[in-house]
Amino acid sequence: MELTDKLEFDHDDRRDIYDYVERHGSVEPDRARRSLDMEPRAFGHHVAILKRNGVLVEKDAELRIAYEDDAEAEFESDGVEGRIRQAREEDLTGLVGVIRQAIGDGAYVDAETVADIVDHEEVLLRHNELESRVFFVATVDNEVVGWVSLNANETEKLDHTAELTVGVLEEYRGHGIGSGLLDRGVEWAAESGIEKLYNSIPATNDDAIDFLSGRGWETEAVRESHYRIDGDYVDEVMMARRV
Repeated sequence: MELTDKLEFDHDDRRDIYDYVERHGSVEPDRARRSLDMEPRAFGHHVAILKRNGVLVEKDAELRIAYEDDAEAEFESDGVEGRIRQAREEDLTGLVGVIRQAIGDGAYVDAETVADIVDHEEVLLRHNELESRVFFVATVDNEVVGWVSLNANETEKLDHTAELTVGVLEEYRGHGIGSGLLDRGVEWAAESGIEKLYNSIPATNDDAIDFLSGRGWETEAVRESHYRIDGDYVDEVMMARRV
């Protein structure tokens, strides 16, 4: 299933099972069955249909949304070697920590908001009638050191757009990791029918603005004194690029 596919179910119980898994990210089948108060035979039948239809998968004895991007890209620069791949639910804690460490205090409000939401929901991948959310991560020695997130709005008037955030831990910058993550995010957007990506950054974050400007992003608008950071009012730079 593509993450931007429209959801259609021919049975209410199947929608209920999908919605439960989507809310929890990864869940043991028996826990889902008990929570939904379904008979074992009926639950097993509906899960089998959802698997057959490519909506759910069972991995490591848990049900998950059947969106798996197995493509991995390797990178190497000045002795730093790693991979860029789709994030998994088990990356959640480390990913949230990396975002918080990488953004600095008040330097990247949109990314901070993403971290807060994911930390609260305890789910990385989302795909429902309102939004689709996906992360790709850069790893070194199997540890997350950077990310790119895309949050696509599923409402009809905005389903051609997605918000993108990207960042890398400071000690791993300068190795092309951020560019690789950004390219992967843009590639996913293009494959998913997204036409426009957008991002908003405090005007004080010169590094992020320069990074995006150097890779085809343009400033669409500036909202004066939009943020209040450490008691100071800071402009918001609204950036975007066509896919």
